[in-house]
Amino acid sequence: MSMRIDVTGLPPERVTFAPSPLAELGMSLHVLSDPDHHPGLRGWAASVSAALDRDLADRLSQADFLWRTTFSDVFAPFAGLPGRRAVPGETLADEMELLDKLSDEQFVHVALEFTCRLDYDMLHPGPLDSPEMRARSLELAAARGSVQEAFARRLLEDPPAVRAWFRELIRDCDEAFFADIWDRVGPQLAADAREKNELLRRRGLARALAAVSTAVSLDERTGVVTVDKLLAGRATTGEGNLALVPTSLGRPHLMVLSRYGWQVTLTYPVTAPAPGSPTVEQLTLRMTALAHPVRMKLCRHLARTPHTTSELAQALGMTPPEISRHLGVLKKAGVIVTRRHGRYVQHQMDLTTVARLGTDFIEGVLR
Repeated sequence: MSMRIDVTGLPPERVTFAPSPLAELGMSLHVLSDPDHHPGLRGWAASVSAALDRDLADRLSQADFLWRTTFSDVFAPFAGLPGRRAVPGETLADEMELLDKLSDEQFVHVALEFTCRLDYDMLHPGPLDSPEMRARSLELAAARGSVQEAFARRLLEDPPAVRAWFRELIRDCDEAFFADIWDRVGPQLAADAREKNELLRRRGLARALAAVSTAVSLDERTGVVTVDKLLAGRATTGEGNLALVPTSLGRPHLMVLSRYGWQVTLTYPVTAPAPGSPTVEQLTLRMTALAHPVRMKLCRHLARTPHTTSELAQALGMTPPEISRHLGVLKKAGVIVTRRHGRYVQHQMDLTTVARLGTDFIEGVLR
């Protein structure tokens, strides 16, 4: 499974790396609402949460579905502007002006997009225009709690009032904690964007994307960018730009905005995973290989010391061909290593790889 972006005919001048203060603020809200996704930021999240005044904390809880389990496109308003060639604003104030340029229909649609499971990559009436979509939105919002249902109802009944409420919320978050964060991470993100833009200019899109993440690649023959994620989807840049937005707080999330009619946008962490991080397919192979009861018994032996196929067959009461088949599965999954010692071929578990599996799995499913 993966996200595929058709960039056929896209010239380099329509590819832009640029940081987004509004996107990073959204990431900070995500960390505050679910710090388990970002273990390295738990201390920061705890200190900020403890310092929030009660009023701001209560307001954040009303609309937390915009950033808790997913990431609403309300934090990427530049992508929704006509022409699909805008870039993020340099300051938070600039980006709030871009947000003001979205229509009420766009704002409501992106605000309810993940919470209410509205179709993402198709053109259809939104909840402001369709009574059926409106009822569906409220029903699914209610499943997330009375506070979220009340917010969704307010949003549908009076979009301008909720937009003003959201603008004030962003301003208060900036004053309470985000301005300090942006002073720290903004220069890092700007430097990363400059580096990637220079790499794009000198070496081309394939090299620039490879520098973004080992999970992103370009097939120059077909003109398709593949983003290795635990979901399937397609998008095309068409006449629009391809925007790439670095994030410091967002690791391990690697997100693709592919909304119908919006500019395709890839948000990537500036601190990349370690070289050799497994693909989703490799994670699946490893977990499947280790889940089999016979292979679990084999691993018990292989984790302690190297064994030959004959030794394992004798220990498990199986034939050497049967053991060989199971070893082949483990080897293909990359969880054992095989070495020759004179006349003997010995197998042993790769403890480093297996020890990382938990972290790799978490990063893979959150990517």
